[in-house]
Amino acid sequence: MGKVRVASPIVEIDGDEMARVIWSMIKEQLILPFLDVDLEYYDLHISNRDATEDQITLDAAVAIRNHGVGVKCATITPDANRVSEYNLKRAWPSPNATIRSVLDGTLFRKPIMVKNVKPAVRSWKKPITIGRHAYGDIYNSVEFRVPEAGRVEMVYTPEGGEPLHMKVHNFDGPGVLMGMHNLDNSIKSFARACVTYAISQNIDIWFAAKDTISKEYHGKFKEVFQQVIDRSQKELEEAGIQYRYLLLDDAAAQLMKHEGGVLISLMNYDGDVWSDFVAGGFGSLGLMTSVLVSPRGMYEFEAAHGTVTRHYYRWQKGEKTSTNPVASIFAWTGALAKRGELDDTPEVVAFAEKLEKAVIDTIEGGEMTRDVALASGFSESGSLDTEAFIAAVAERLAK
Repeated sequence: MGKVRVASPIVEIDGDEMARVIWSMIKEQLILPFLDVDLEYYDLHISNRDATEDQITLDAAVAIRNHGVGVKCATITPDANRVSEYNLKRAWPSPNATIRSVLDGTLFRKPIMVKNVKPAVRSWKKPITIGRHAYGDIYNSVEFRVPEAGRVEMVYTPEGGEPLHMKVHNFDGPGVLMGMHNLDNSIKSFARACVTYAISQNIDIWFAAKDTISKEYHGKFKEVFQQVIDRSQKELEEAGIQYRYLLLDDAAAQLMKHEGGVLISLMNYDGDVWSDFVAGGFGSLGLMTSVLVSPRGMYEFEAAHGTVTRHYYRWQKGEKTSTNPVASIFAWTGALAKRGELDDTPEVVAFAEKLEKAVIDTIEGGEMTRDVALASGFSESGSLDTEAFIAAVAERLAK
C-alpha cells in the first residue's frame, strides 16, 4: 500500500540506552515504511545533553511549543553514578521536568488493557488514569546539606517591601533541608486540564493531597482545584461527572476497592509514584500510555517507563533481550493520532488505530515479551525477544 502522508511535522525526541535501541526499531519497522512524515529530530542522549549544556532539551521543548505535537523516548536523569559512568560535567536535571516546565503541562498516564493480562487488584475492571501536576514541588526544589549546627530560615521579600523571615529549623548538628514552590496559575492549569480530560473520557475526578498536615502548601492546591471545579460545575453536571477531594492515604485505601474508570489527580511527586504503582497493578510499566498536555494545546507523548538499563548492558554484550516496546509504540500512535486530529487528516488517525490494534492482537494472540507473559500467566519460555515481537506486530500491520 502507499504511504500515508502526515500533513504537519512531529517533534521526535530520541533518548538513552535500551529505550533508544527499541525506539530505532519501532521507527524503522512500524513508522517509516507506512508514513510519509516530517520528523523534527532532537537527540537527548545524555552525552549530547552534556555537550550542549542541556540546551538541546530546551530546544526540544520549544519545538513542541511551535509544532504542537511531540513524541519522546525515555531518557536518563543522571545521579552521581551516572555522572561518573558517562563522564558528565554535572548531574543535569530531568529532561521530562524541563519539558513539563516549559510547556506548563499536566501528565496523564493510563494503562493499556489486553484481555490476557488481568489486573493484580481483583476489583479493578476499568483503566485508572493518573493525572500528575507536572510543575514544581520536589522536581524544582532547592536543596542544601547543613554542615553543622545553625539556624535555617525562609525569607520572603515582597517587591518594594520589607523581608519576612520564617524559621525552618534550629539545627544542633549536620542535616539536610529542601525548599519547594508552586504557582497558583500552574495549579489552575492543572485543574483545568484534569476537568477537560475527564469530560473527554467521561470519567469521575478524584483529587488527593494531605492538607491536614500541609495546611498551606497542600491546602493551596485543594483550594485552587476546588475553585476550578466550581467554575466548571455546569460542564461536569452535563457530562454526569462527579468530583471528590480525598486525603491521599484515604484515596489509596479506597482505590484498592474501586473498579476503576476514574481520573486520580495528584501533585507532582505523588503522581510520579502512583503512576508506576497503577502500571504495575495492571501488568507492566510497558503497558502504560503517557501524554503531557499543555493548557495552550501542545501535546508530548512518551513511554511511561525508564531507559531499561539492565537490558541495555546485556544488549551491549550481544545478548537478546525481551524488553517490552508497547509503551514506546503507543507513544508514537498517540502522537500520530493527535497530529491527525489537529490537522483534520483522518487517514493518519486511522493508521494510528490500526497500529495499536496490531499490537493488542499480537499480545492477545499469544505473542508477547517476557514481562507480559509473566503478568498474563503464560510460560516465559515461549515469550519473544524485542526484535521478534516488533516483527510480529509489523507483520500484522502489513496485513
